[in-house]
Amino acid sequence: MRLKPKAARDGYIDGAWWPRSGVLAAELPDLLAVLSVRLGPVWRVVYDPACWSGAPQQITVDNRTVRLDPYRFERWNTMFVFGRDSGLIVLRVIPSATAEDIAHAALMATVKPEPATMAASGIESRS
Repeated sequence: MRLKPKAARDGYIDGAWWPRSGVLAAELPDLLAVLSVRLGPVWRVVYDPACWSGAPQQITVDNRTVRLDPYRFERWNTMFVFGRDSGLIVLRVIPSATAEDIAHAALMATVKPEPATMAASGIESRS
């Protein structure tokens, strides 16, 4: 998983995640443990059902119930993770079957600063 720096709120996506399987309930506990550092306790995950095998309506992580809500996103393979204190992280999920080199490139491209942000920070964009 890769996340943009907390202060960087450019663009729609906050980071990318490459799970090891297509079983959402098995993959989420580790992801939510990492994201809870930034979000606090997670209470809800909205995911693209086309990208996962069947998932339950909720799971328990660290003795807390986390709602799992399927939603067919316009941007395929998107996931919203909601923290209890109104925090939100939007992830691009890279399918588990993706080859390692392609997945790594996608992870890095997702967190790369967008050109407008680079220009505002004084960093030149080269095409």
